[in-house]
Amino acid sequence: MKRITPSLAAGITLVCIVLIPALVSLFCMPYDPQAMDLHSRFAAPSAQHLLGCDHFGRDLLSRLMEASRLALASGLFSVFLGALGGIILGIAAALGPKWLETMLMRLADALMAFPTILTALALAAILGRGTAPSIIAICVAMIPTFSRLTYSMVCEGRASLYVRAARSYGAGPLRIAFCHLLPSLMGRLVTQLTSSLGSAVLLESSLSFLGLGIQPPSSSLGMMLSEARAYVLTHPYQALPPGLVLLVMVLGFNLLGDGLNDLIFDRRRAVHG
Repeated sequence: MKRITPSLAAGITLVCIVLIPALVSLFCMPYDPQAMDLHSRFAAPSAQHLLGCDHFGRDLLSRLMEASRLALASGLFSVFLGALGGIILGIAAALGPKWLETMLMRLADALMAFPTILTALALAAILGRGTAPSIIAICVAMIPTFSRLTYSMVCEGRASLYVRAARSYGAGPLRIAFCHLLPSLMGRLVTQLTSSLGSAVLLESSLSFLGLGIQPPSSSLGMMLSEARAYVLTHPYQALPPGLVLLVMVLGFNLLGDGLNDLIFDRRRAVHG
């Protein structure tokens, strides 16, 4: 059995640190994250409120647990949709007619010419504020990465012997793509999907920070950072928890993707070696 790499172990640890409280928040939280108590405004961390309270007297730990859950859910949903759309477009470009390949790949190149955050911001501004528009914006921003990756991998694999053998037995393009090519490419797609989760969480937090993502009364990491920036000098404990959770979440998914990539390709080298 292959040894777990340090990157994979660190990634799993960091992801679990934020995933477990997010799952616990589905069943119980210390306080209602939307409940205001003006007598507890800017309450410092204590036994009653472990992370303190914000400028409305809301418990920061409860809001952080809810925000982590929403960030993870939005990231997973947007990356899954973006990966699905990108895989379909990549396969269509690689196995379809030349005009379709040219059109889809030039469109992907045009979208990748802009930074992902600018694409997401432009789409969020057009679609409007809210959770669903932000997920759609992040999803569209993720599609070019997965379409390009799938296209390049399918182009490499379509000349292999097992694909030629499938063609000789009369298999059509769809059967070749989904029964022969995709299973052999899943390792690279999974590592890309895992690494993209960190980017999706960061994009969602950026949109929420600018008021285009998750809207009140729900809490989000970006919104908590935006609300805390006015008090960062006088009450720094307002901004530190959401900032640290965002850092741990993004770093955890990036390390997890790197670890999976090392594990998969080390195993392939061992098999072929």
